[in-house]
Amino acid sequence: MPHVVSGRCVDCKYTDCCTVCPVDCFYEISNPRMLVIDPDTCIDCQSCVPECPIHAIYEEEELPDAYKEWAGKNKELFSTGSSINTKKDALDGAKTLAEIQASEKSRSLNISEPRNA
Repeated sequence: MPHVVSGRCVDCKYTDCCTVCPVDCFYEISNPRMLVIDPDTCIDCQSCVPECPIHAIYEEEELPDAYKEWAGKNKELFSTGSSINTKKDALDGAKTLAEIQASEKSRSLNISEPRNA
């Protein structure tokens, strides 16, 4: 099962994850502003998961219900972006993990964190 970048990455775009990917499966897209994974290239090595400071990357099978749609979105959107394997600054106003978790809780979402995060 490939890994999936969830909606937590929207308008944040931390790039720590793509620097450790051995197969360059990350793509930077502009609508929405985030990173996505090409599921056909991902080898499920899990190297990216602990690198993401906002825990936005999940194994497809463990995606929380609130983020299930992102498996399809990664597959659909990666071809609209540019391959990325170097670190860049996060977007201005990028949220912290604590801010994202607080936002999820305010919407009554009980999101589990990715395994190996």
